[in-house]
Parts: sequence; C-alpha cells; structure tokens
Amino acid sequence: MTKKIAILIPCYNEGKSVSSVVGSFRKQLPDADIYVYDNNSSDNTYQEAVNAGAIVRRETRQGKGNVIRSMFKQIEADVYVMVDGDGTYPAERVHELIQPVIDDRADMTIGSRLHRLSASRFKVLNWLGNKAFLFVLNTIFKMNVTDLLSGYRAFSRHLVKSLPVLSRGFEVETELTVKCFERGHRIVEIPVNLVPRQQGSESKISIIRDGVLILSTIFSLFRDYKPLTVFGSFGLVLMFCGAVPGYLVVWGHDAAVRIPLLLLSGGFVLSGLISIFVGLILHSISRHFKEQDYLLENLLLKDARDRR
Repeated sequence: MTKKIAILIPCYNEGKSVSSVVGSFRKQLPDADIYVYDNNSSDNTYQEAVNAGAIVRRETRQGKGNVIRSMFKQIEADVYVMVDGDGTYPAERVHELIQPVIDDRADMTIGSRLHRLSASRFKVLNWLGNKAFLFVLNTIFKMNVTDLLSGYRAFSRHLVKSLPVLSRGFEVETELTVKCFERGHRIVEIPVNLVPRQQGSESKISIIRDGVLILSTIFSLFRDYKPLTVFGSFGLVLMFCGAVPGYLVVWGHDAAVRIPLLLLSGGFVLSGLISIFVGLILHSISRHFKEQDYLLENLLLKDARDRR
C-alpha cells in the first residue's frame, strides 16, 4: 500500500529560500503533498511558495507552535515530514528520515544536527545553548536524544492525530520530544548536516527570549509528567530547612529565641509534608490520565484499522 506523504513547511519571512525548499523536496518526493503555512510574513513568502507549486495556507496566530498545531489538525496523510523553510536542512536525507516511520519502526524521527555522525557547524552560542538544553532534558527525563531543537522531523499519522501540542513558539520542538518520550512513542534519530543559509536570510530565533521559553517548557513538562519527583524533592528540601532551627531549639541555650525557632521549624516541616502529599496526589492523577491516554490511543488505532 502506497503511503500518502505530506511535507509541512512553517514559514515566517522566508521569501528568499522557500521556493528552493519546495523545489528540493518536490524533486525527492514527487508524489508528496507540500504545504507551506505562512505565519504573517511581511515579505514575499506567500507568493514565492505559490509560484513554487506548494499548497499555501495562512496561520494568523503568531508563533511556530501555533502553525504546527494547525498543520497537525488540518492536514491528512499517513506520513508527515516537518522542515523549516530557511533551507538549512538537506532534502536528500528525507528518504532516511521517513523510512523508519513507513516501516513502523518509529513514531517520530529526528534529523539530528548534533549526532556523532553529523558534521554540522554551529555558531558558538547556538552550540552551547543546544548542549545546555540537552543536558537539562536528558538529566531530568533520562532520555538519550542528541538534538532537542531540530526542525527536521518525520511523524506517523497516529502520533500527529493523538499528540496534544500546546506550545505557541519555538519551544514546540521541546514539547514534541518530551511528550513523545513520556507517552512511550518510538523515537529514532537520523544524522543530518546543516546547509548554510542563503545570503540575506536571517534566523528568527531570539537566544535569550526563546532560551527562557524552552527552559520554562522543560520544567513545566517535568512538573506535569513527574509531579512526585518535583513536589517530593521540594518537600524534602523544606523539611531539611525545618530541621536546622529544630536542631537549634534542642541544643540551643537562649530561651528567648526557642519559641520563634520552634514555630519556624514547624512551619517548614509542615509545608514540606504538604508538598510531598500534593506530589503523591498529582502522581496518582497523572498515572490515571496516562491510562486514559493509552485507552484512547488504542481506540484511535482501532478506528484507523477499521477505516482501512
């Protein structure tokens, strides 16, 4: 059975490169549907994409996450390829990217620019930022991903239609990676080499603003998917803080400060216990929702098989 493939290209002011991106993927996958979503560009992105023969649509809500959410909701296919419109990802690697999805060996593949077999060249700040985010992510979630922020990915239909995307901006890749991992989806990385940007094309990423958003997303997902670890650890820290004034109460000799220290110690210990109990409750709720997600995914798979 031939798989229907959709190429998804989110664009914001990529008029200098979008035509070549559409053309290069058309050459590699002539039967694929190529979609360009223009996200309020102020240049000629829309017209260049139309002239290149892509299916062009507009997304007025600003932000890459908003564009990806609309794409996942509106486009029907068996295999989805997401690629940035800046022309920095090699179209000729798309066959390796989609093959694990077609063979049902992966639910998401990532074109990794930081893979040990990749020879990509980064700006120093971009390289350091990627490595820092990877360290935090792999430490918290015990993952083994080499490229968290890659904009070159392939997805199965089941993943696209079942994965809730809530991010609005460039932090969407972080959300996709963590949610796929935590929901038990299979992730495969394919090494790719970055292609230099075309002259006149500029990156839309703000290092400080988007860096803060990415870190915030990582810790928000950590809180949502591992609440017992987050609130339990915080509770233990509070209880330890309460132990210090408690020690002074027991071994101190100044009676005038014993009552304030005793109250301070009790407040810390009580707050720590509350935090731990909150973590236990949220852990139970999170586990229940995971079970519901599992049942829902089985229903979606059954529905897909019935439609075939």
